[in-house]
Amino acid sequence: MTATGNVFHRNATTTPPLAVAGEGIWLIDDAGRRYIDACGGAAVSALGHGHPVVAAAIAAQAHSLEYAHTGSFTSAPAEALATVIAGQCPSSPERTLDRVWFTSSGSEAVEAAIKLARQYHWERGDTRRTRLIARRQSYHGNTLGALAAGGNAGRRAAYAPLLIDVSLIDPCFAYHHAHAGETPQEYGLRAAAALEQELQRLGPDTVIAFIAETVVGATAGAVPPAPGYLAAIRAICDRHGVLLILDEVMCGSGRTGTFLACEAEGVVPDIVTVAKGLGAGYQPIGATVCTAHIHDTIATHSGALLHGQTYAGHPVGCAAALAVQTVIRDQGLLARVAEAGHGLHARLAARLGDHVHVGDIRGRGLLQAIELVANRDHRTPFDPVRAINQRIKAAAFARGLLVYPGSGSVDGQRGDHVLLAPPYVTSDAELDMIVDRLADAIDAVFAGQAAGGAR
Repeated sequence: MTATGNVFHRNATTTPPLAVAGEGIWLIDDAGRRYIDACGGAAVSALGHGHPVVAAAIAAQAHSLEYAHTGSFTSAPAEALATVIAGQCPSSPERTLDRVWFTSSGSEAVEAAIKLARQYHWERGDTRRTRLIARRQSYHGNTLGALAAGGNAGRRAAYAPLLIDVSLIDPCFAYHHAHAGETPQEYGLRAAAALEQELQRLGPDTVIAFIAETVVGATAGAVPPAPGYLAAIRAICDRHGVLLILDEVMCGSGRTGTFLACEAEGVVPDIVTVAKGLGAGYQPIGATVCTAHIHDTIATHSGALLHGQTYAGHPVGCAAALAVQTVIRDQGLLARVAEAGHGLHARLAARLGDHVHVGDIRGRGLLQAIELVANRDHRTPFDPVRAINQRIKAAAFARGLLVYPGSGSVDGQRGDHVLLAPPYVTSDAELDMIVDRLADAIDAVFAGQAAGGAR
């Protein structure tokens, strides 16, 4: 069916239902049907929908100052939000994340991070550093620089001739890459060694930065780093003067139970990106946060980051994000995320842990995923033509549940997973509903497969 109207929808062949309202973790369409938003859209809706405090902050800011270009002005919401972000970022004796560059999305935050990393070296006269290293099975955004840094084969394919040359190493993904008998710590160190090997191949003094998602989000499905992996990566980067960029667009801003997911690893990057949960969907906003050292290097040389966008530091967006972060702090929601994350994982394990087609249940905080397999013993993925993840999405949707499906979990082509990222305010009873409806959807899909094969 061809879509009607003038909107260019994500699926150009159909028109999706019309969402008209949201209440807490629920979305409501124009027919009055209610859906549990168990994925927060795309891990965005940290506070659920229709939060009165955030709505009031947006209205008040729009009345007083809706826009001022950052080439001429700063604004009170931007200054206050930057202070809140810097105050929540971890620090170490070597580095403090305390300078915030605002963007309107996660892709833009990653784009700014890559350019900032290059300019840092350039300002210091280290112009031979032109290479970026990233990982396969990662996703950093859809602008061309961010897409080039991502290892999602499906998203890259059409645009490959337009992308900058980025070296891609294997991910840290124990479920598919750890050897039999290898401890998690042994695997983490071996996975990190891939960076050292690639640096030696390229020449360490040619590399700008290494970029990675702290907890991999949509491409592989809520994959946390193996123990010791990020600490080893940090040491390798330090040894060779390579900047460490951690992409926490999806897993940051409290999603895993701490403001930045890297806090749990005891690692402080040189640059980190946040978005999604920063503004919780109430306004488009993201941020690139760097160390004082990087900022001061720019300030004492050219004096300006050679980058900028019209809506950066938008006062209404900053006011919305400031209200979101204030609510999270005042209601103690980071602790709730950690608690609810354990609860969600336990519920998934109890209901689906023995399912013949559930290979892995993983994640951290309220970023959890299940990976679907054709054979549990051999971790064999389904044939992609079966589109298992999309069929589960459709079955869940029919049951009033919104989930975030993913394909290509294994190698960019094969592998199915379903991601869950409910709002931080989700109650235990609502967690029960989420797991019950998801399990029913999975059972329905595989019952249909047994009865009639892939349909």
